[in-house]
Amino acid sequence: MPKIPAEQKAELVSHSQLFMVRVWCEDLGEGRTEWRGKVQHVTRGEARYFRDWTTLIAALQEMLKTSEI
Repeated sequence: MPKIPAEQKAELVSHSQLFMVRVWCEDLGEGRTEWRGKVQHVTRGEARYFRDWTTLIAALQEMLKTSEI
C-alpha cells in the first residue's frame, strides 16, 4: 500500500464527515413492530429520521451535498 504524503492526508481528513445512526424497534400495537431510525451529522447537529434503508441512504446523500465545499 503506497504512503500518502502529509499534505494529501490533511486534505482527505478535511473532506470527511461524521454521522451517528441510531435504530430502534417501534411498537405499533396489536403485535406489530417497525424498525425506525435517526441519522445525525455529528458536527452540524442536522438530523433526519427514517423507516427504511432507502430513506437513510437518501438522507445521507442529501446531507453530504450540503457539506460540499
